[in-house]
Amino acid sequence: MLDVMSLSYPFQTLLLGCVSVSSPSRRYLCKTRWCQVQATPPSSVILNAYESGKFSEKLHGSGRGAPFVTQGTSVGIIGGVSVDATLKFLRKFVELSSQDGANSIPFVLCSDPLLSKDLLSYERNYFVSSTSKAEILKLDSSTIVQSLRNKRVFLENSGARCIVMPCNVSHSWYEQVSEGCSVPFLHMAECVAKELKEAKLKPLEAGSPSRIGVLATNATLAAGFYKEKLQNQGFEVVLPDRATMEHTVIPAAEALNRNDMEGACNLLRIALQVLLVRAANSVILASDDMQDLLPPDDPLLKKCIDPMDALARSTIKWVKSSEHNT
Repeated sequence: MLDVMSLSYPFQTLLLGCVSVSSPSRRYLCKTRWCQVQATPPSSVILNAYESGKFSEKLHGSGRGAPFVTQGTSVGIIGGVSVDATLKFLRKFVELSSQDGANSIPFVLCSDPLLSKDLLSYERNYFVSSTSKAEILKLDSSTIVQSLRNKRVFLENSGARCIVMPCNVSHSWYEQVSEGCSVPFLHMAECVAKELKEAKLKPLEAGSPSRIGVLATNATLAAGFYKEKLQNQGFEVVLPDRATMEHTVIPAAEALNRNDMEGACNLLRIALQVLLVRAANSVILASDDMQDLLPPDDPLLKKCIDPMDALARSTIKWVKSSEHNT
């Protein structure tokens, strides 16, 4: 049994799933089971997945024993600032892993609404005027880091053999969260950078390295991990300047918070154009909230990179590689 007393908050939402696909209609099916786990009094939940995709549930007292999933390629997913973004990643993971009639990939998803609230608060505190930068430096992220670490350990104990974190701002603490991890912990920005390297992009300006733009919130840009991972792969990184942030990116986020989707979309288009006019080959949309703003037929999307896609593909690539080596 899996002792859940170590979880940092009273309630955690766990989603255990098994991905399957029905042919020839190619309708994707994600069979899952939600459960609310209460940290006190001590209890543990074991969900057993059978080939039919149905789960049997057994409740036990505290103690340690068999993990939730025992397959060697189980994936652990740590939810982030947005439940919608987490589920969006999960849908991509389901669709991509089910292509060509591939075998199911077991996963464990740990989503905590209190962690999401803390991440959102941290991210929004960066949308302030430059006169408040000193206050930003005082922001305490220790609670967030500890919560993310607890979930990482929880997923390891649950049987996950690979862990992913489909949230941009959570990667600000990737080093602290992944420290001591006993299984591969994929870094979303590194997945993006490696895919771009493999694409062998041609620079738009002769004699210069390929340029990749990054559009994100202040919190993600300040962490610097996208710039670091891209530069490690030989790319020149184009970031929005202060004027672009103050007049387009931040107002776009504020419009989104007011549910002004049209205003947010228009501002996002301007921000993208500013980066592209600076000879960026592509722009990474490293904001969970902004990734779905543009309509599917918007021509600007052809120049945009969704990190969630890269993370999903890299996760599946890891699974297939692990299966091949066993």
